[in-house]
Amino acid sequence: MAETAASPAPPPKKDRTHYLYLAVIAAVLLGILVGLVAPSFAVELKPIGTAFVNLIKMMIQPIIFCTLVIGVGSVANAAKVGKVGGLALVYFIVMSTVALAIGVIVGNIIDPGTGLHLDSAASSAGQDAAAEGHASTTDFLLSIIPTSLFSALTSGVVLQTLLVALLVGFALQRMGESGKPILNAIVWLQKLVFRVLAMIMWAAPVGAFGAIAAVVGETGVDALKSLAVIMIAFYITCALFVFVVLGVILKLATGVNLFKLLRYLAREFLLILSTSSSESALPRLIAKMEHAGVDQATVGVVVPTGYSFNLDGTAIYLTMASIFIADAMGDPLSIGEQISLLLFMMIASKGAAGVTGAGLATLAGGLQSHRPEMVDGVGLIVGIDRFMSEARALTNFAGNSVATVLVGHWTNTIDRDQLDRVLAGQDPFDETRMVDDHAAPPPPAEGEKAPV
Repeated sequence: MAETAASPAPPPKKDRTHYLYLAVIAAVLLGILVGLVAPSFAVELKPIGTAFVNLIKMMIQPIIFCTLVIGVGSVANAAKVGKVGGLALVYFIVMSTVALAIGVIVGNIIDPGTGLHLDSAASSAGQDAAAEGHASTTDFLLSIIPTSLFSALTSGVVLQTLLVALLVGFALQRMGESGKPILNAIVWLQKLVFRVLAMIMWAAPVGAFGAIAAVVGETGVDALKSLAVIMIAFYITCALFVFVVLGVILKLATGVNLFKLLRYLAREFLLILSTSSSESALPRLIAKMEHAGVDQATVGVVVPTGYSFNLDGTAIYLTMASIFIADAMGDPLSIGEQISLLLFMMIASKGAAGVTGAGLATLAGGLQSHRPEMVDGVGLIVGIDRFMSEARALTNFAGNSVATVLVGHWTNTIDRDQLDRVLAGQDPFDETRMVDDHAAPPPPAEGEKAPV
C-alpha cells in the first residue's frame, strides 16, 4: 500500500521584534545626543514624536471597544462583569489615597521649594497651564456621555468608549444566539485593529528619537540643576511606591513576584520611557495581560478604567508639586489645605492619564480653583515637567498592571497556572501579534469563547 507523505509543517517565523526594541534604545540615545549638540535643530523634531504618540492614541479606542465587547459579550453572567468593575474601582480609590499620603509625607519632609524665586517668565507659563487645566467635576461627569453611540469611538475620551462598549457587550449578552454573528464580526475587527497597530509599532524608533531630542533640546542640562531636588525626590518616591507598596501588596495577595511581572512588561516600559505617555503601551498591556491568563472581560474592564481612575503616579506628582510651589512662593499649605486641594485634583484628573503634559494642566487648574495666587508658581516646574511626566506614566502603568493581576485573582478570573508559566518565561508572549504579519484565527464557533 502506498504511503502518503505528510505535508511538512511550515517553518516558524523568525522573531524580528527584538531588533525593533534595540532600535528604540539606540534612537533614545541618539535623540539625547542630538538634543545636547544641536538643541535648535532638536526642537524642530518635536512633531515627529507627537505624530507617533498620536498614531498610537488613534488605536486606543477601537482596541478598548473590541476587547471589552468581546469579553463582556462572551460572559453569560452580567453580574460577573459588575463585580469586577466594582472591586476595581474600590481598589483604585484606596491606592490613589495611599499615593496621595506618600506624596504628602515626602513633600513635607524635604520642603523642596524653599529658596527658589519666581520670575515673570515662570508666572506667564503658570497662567497658560491654568487655562488648559481648569474644569469642573460636573463637566467631567457629563463628558463621559458621548454625543452619539458611534462618536464614542472617535471622541478621544476613553471613558466614553468604556461606557458604550459595556452597553454593547451587555446588549449582546441579552441577544443570546442571535448576537453571535455580531460578536464574531467584532472578533475579526479586533484582528484588523491589531494588524494596523502592528504596522504603526515599527515607527517607534523614529517617534522615540523625535520625542527625546525635542525635550532635551528645549530643556537642556543647566535648567535642571536648580530643580534637581524635587525631580530626584519624585523619582525616588515613585520607585518606593512601586517596589515597596505595590510589590508587597502583590506578593501578599497573590504570591506573584513584582519583578517577574515588570520583567514580562519590560518592552512596554521602554516604550513609555521613550514617548512619555502610558497610552502608547495600553494596547500591548491588554494583549499581554490576556496572554498571562487574565480573563478577557476582566482585562477589558480593569485596564481602560485604570487608565482613567488609577493614577498613582499622578497623585504623587500633584501632591509634591503643590507643596513645592507653596514653599517656593513663601506661602506653605497647611495639612488641611493640602488634603482639600489634592482631593479636588484627583477628581479633575480623571480621564487624563497617559496624556503627555496633562499632569501640569491638572495641577494649574486645581490651584486656580483653590489658591489662585499660587498659579504663577506652576511655571517653576515647567522646565522639568516633561521628565516628571515619564515617572508619572511609568508609575501609572505599573499600578494598572498590578491592579489587573490583583482583580483577576480576587474575582477568580485568572488562570494561575498560565500566569506562572508566562512569568517564568516558559510561555513567551507572541510578539508577532503586535509588530509583525500573522494570520488571524477564525471567529469562534457557536458555543466557543472568542479567541484571545
